[in-house]
Amino acid sequence: MDPFERVEIGNTGVHVTRLGMGGVPLSRPPTADALMPGPSYDGALATVKSAYQIGVRYFDTAPVYGSGISEVRVGRGLEGKPRDDFVLSTKVGRVLDLADPHDSAPKGPDGAPAFNVRFDLSREGIMRSLEESLRRLNLDRVDILYLHDPDAEPGLEDQAYATAFPTLLALREQGLVRAIGTGMNQWEMPARFIRRFDIDVVLLAGRYTLLDQSAHGEFLNLCLERGVRIAIGGPYNSGILAAPDLSKRVSFNYAPAPPEWVDKAARLRAVCDRHGVALKAAALQFVLAHPAVATVIPGAASSEEAEENARLIAQDLPVALWAELKREGLLPADAPTP
Repeated sequence: MDPFERVEIGNTGVHVTRLGMGGVPLSRPPTADALMPGPSYDGALATVKSAYQIGVRYFDTAPVYGSGISEVRVGRGLEGKPRDDFVLSTKVGRVLDLADPHDSAPKGPDGAPAFNVRFDLSREGIMRSLEESLRRLNLDRVDILYLHDPDAEPGLEDQAYATAFPTLLALREQGLVRAIGTGMNQWEMPARFIRRFDIDVVLLAGRYTLLDQSAHGEFLNLCLERGVRIAIGGPYNSGILAAPDLSKRVSFNYAPAPPEWVDKAARLRAVCDRHGVALKAAALQFVLAHPAVATVIPGAASSEEAEENARLIAQDLPVALWAELKREGLLPADAPTP
């Protein structure tokens, strides 16, 4: 499988590489006691540059990732690269307010002051969020704009219908962004949005993976019917499918993994081991086999991780692996496989 094949998002003219890069880890603290430690400032920029150098051309970030830090680092890592040669997505739905209105001084090498984050799905909030993102990214446009986590607080879904999506649709109509969608950790609300609005792409995190196929069937079939493409976020389910040792503390859904998910991950690994396949390779290639899926965007906290993701996608995996995973009940019998 070619990790750098480019796939179009609908008829938008936006072409993403099959392997993209998620910007969450770029803003995490590099402390050893973190569940999922991130890179230093210089390490983050080197990671973005390495991903670009090997052929990644889709980069995703958001204001909430490190309160602006991820956007700053993605932008600086891509500085000087031909703007038409890569696709950049960010998100709206939250705004960053100065923690101290009288103190806008930078707090580190990123040049970002201390912020408080709050939801704002109004037209004004979305326009402000986009404008501030462009400043942090030091770019004149983003290609894909996602409405981020409108399930996080009561009432946000109503605001998505009333103001957020009408604003996104207007931005696309005006040519200020080329593709619009939503980014969430569930599939039910995105399905409602797809039925209501003409959106292009859903960034689905964690709900269609080698471990959790809850979006299989109804949701992915709906995407195929409506011509909506999927960007798979969290293909390792926030760490559990990438953990070298499942007997130690591992993360699932951004929290310590419950025993039942650790057990299923261990069963998946046992099948992969019998076929001489890395669990991470199976995780990346499984999601890309679905015809609704355009790209997978694992995060990378180092240049080595970015390069490893590309190698894993390019590996030839035995057909017998997928057959055994289905026999063991670890994958749906009708799930597309490579």
